[in-house]
Amino acid sequence: MTSTSGPGELGAFLKARRAQLAPQDVGLPEPDSRRRVAGLRREEVAQLAAISVDYYIRLEQGRVRASASVLATLARALRLDDDQQRYLYQLAGKTDARPRRRRPAQRVRPAMRRLLDQLTATPAIVLGKRLDILEWNAGAAALYTDFSQFPEDRRNYLYLLFTDPIIRSMHLEWEHDARDAVAALRMESAADSSEPELARLVGELSVRDADFRTWWAEHRVNDAAYGTKRYRHRLVGDLTLDCDTWSSPDGSGQRLMVLTAEPGSPSDDALRILTSWAPGQPSGSLSPAR
Repeated sequence: MTSTSGPGELGAFLKARRAQLAPQDVGLPEPDSRRRVAGLRREEVAQLAAISVDYYIRLEQGRVRASASVLATLARALRLDDDQQRYLYQLAGKTDARPRRRRPAQRVRPAMRRLLDQLTATPAIVLGKRLDILEWNAGAAALYTDFSQFPEDRRNYLYLLFTDPIIRSMHLEWEHDARDAVAALRMESAADSSEPELARLVGELSVRDADFRTWWAEHRVNDAAYGTKRYRHRLVGDLTLDCDTWSSPDGSGQRLMVLTAEPGSPSDDALRILTSWAPGQPSGSLSPAR
């Protein structure tokens, strides 16, 4: 696989990953004195990967390209999971032929699916762990986009909020909404901060977006159970919608997110137009062309 990202992004990913690890995470003795910066030092990563410090520094600076063997040692040194290793090889423009372990997919609970099917007059989405988008109704496709056009591993509310230009631009208060979503993921991460999929998502967004890096480092938390969102839709104009989420009581981490408008308001009229067009249409057929 050929990468178009360049060595600069590879270096940024290495920096972001070593910043997430403490010496004791990789078997190094805990330092006696307080460190000025969090994470592993370059010298420690080089030691773990059995390469020279100078070579590693040049690698982070984008002045050299890593071979497949060096990438393999770095992956072990930085304790990368399968997805992070695949991402590392993609950034370096190398082929990673390691066999892949299939992870069980998150399944929408039958009760959640029934609720979603019954919500025909309002957009609704079933969110899983890490804000993954597991399922959605026609109203959500009409409001946002046809999520089925994205690969399953990219159907994540936070990832699309930061990386998809259409979804990002439709949020009139994008910074407010994005910061709330980051805080919600940060709160969820407290349950299992070492989860490989979470580490991959945080690592990739940290590399791609400076705002995400800053907001993630703030450790702000928010359960994002309710709030108000303002959108600008290309077909019906501006909408002000109440966003409420209900968590499944079974501990699965699944949540139902529903968007509604104040009855009789212009947003209510606009939402009625969207949802009246949505039934019987292919999912996402009203969303902006990509």
